[in-house]
Amino acid sequence: MTIHKEGYTSIALTLLIIFVLNAFIDYRYADITWLRWLIYIVSLVLFITVLQFFRNPRRAFVSHDKMIICPADGKVVVIEETIEEEYFKDKRLQVSIFMSPVNVHINRNPISGVVRFFKYHPGKYLAAWNPKSSTENERTTVVVEHESGTPVLFRQIAGALARRIVWYVKEGDVVEQSKEFGFIKFGSRVDLFLPIGTKVDLELNQIVRGGITVLGELP
Repeated sequence: MTIHKEGYTSIALTLLIIFVLNAFIDYRYADITWLRWLIYIVSLVLFITVLQFFRNPRRAFVSHDKMIICPADGKVVVIEETIEEEYFKDKRLQVSIFMSPVNVHINRNPISGVVRFFKYHPGKYLAAWNPKSSTENERTTVVVEHESGTPVLFRQIAGALARRIVWYVKEGDVVEQSKEFGFIKFGSRVDLFLPIGTKVDLELNQIVRGGITVLGELP
């Protein structure tokens, strides 16, 4: 396992805070042993917690031309038909994956193809399970067109804890299935909007892994 590049600054800031806090406690409360040990333990837990947020585990990623691969680790919280208002403006099959703070936070391309649309939206930080988060939270929208002509829209959505969305794609890019397209710090949600009739192989509350779990098959 390695540490993702998006974690370097956060980890460095965490170490700085831990160093300053422990130095202050050692200087000001050197004679209170229990307090010093409490701060040591809290500091260690904090460091390990931040470190696991940015882990990048080694995986054998799945690549299959006709399949749609899950773009993120997490739990499936939505599988339903809905109207996609931003790009398609028609009925689509929505699949949403919620990423908790303990999940890997890397986002991966569900299909290979060409990026036909990209847009970043600043916004609020409602809880990721709030239905309004899809349209009111900070988010990005990416549409990738498969070589067969089928477009798939996927959206990074920030949550109550996530305060920074990172993306690595732009319109016109050729992207490869299961490769990184972005990162959401401290978790949130990824929504996919698929053509009606897409065969989905997931169930609600199923735990999935980005770049590995097969979501469904392109129509």
